[in-house]
Amino acid sequence: MKGPIHSAVEINTIGVIGAGPSGRAIAYLSALSGYRTILEAVSQEFLDDALSSIRRLLDDREKEGSITAQQKAQALASLRTSRSVEDVCREADLLIEAAQEEMEVKLEIFTLFDKFAKPAAILASCSPTISIDELTEITFRSEYCIGLRFRDPLMPSGRLEIIQTAETSEGTVAACLGVGRRMGREVSVSRI
Repeated sequence: MKGPIHSAVEINTIGVIGAGPSGRAIAYLSALSGYRTILEAVSQEFLDDALSSIRRLLDDREKEGSITAQQKAQALASLRTSRSVEDVCREADLLIEAAQEEMEVKLEIFTLFDKFAKPAAILASCSPTISIDELTEITFRSEYCIGLRFRDPLMPSGRLEIIQTAETSEGTVAACLGVGRRMGREVSVSRI
């Protein structure tokens, strides 16, 4: 059964919840691709460490000649941090949960997404171990829920696997396909 049809959401701002290795890699890709990007973590120390890591990645890319100084500056200007999931929810068009692999933590984040996100915001998880179906069940907006699994996000040849549930709308899938392609990923769509 296909999810409801609605037009693809225009993605201008991406919120990444969790500043561990996955979250910072996704934030790096997002900012480098020209999206306004907000990286969230509960600890300022985690955020500072993530920003240092992203700056080093951009410096390395510039030194090797794969990006220009202007592209690096634009990526850094596009990136900001927050210590509040609620604040990120109020601004982001696409929310990507990249927190630790604990079901309770992810359920809490999706509960906040459901409560505070903009009405048409896409709610995504990059979890490799927890089914997006389980997270979708606690929301009132299943048509906007999707799995986004980034494979080798720091590699130019990295891939993005989009996991579509029976409830995910075609507009949600289309918006995420656009994001993946803009990030330079090889994109595939799987249905669960």
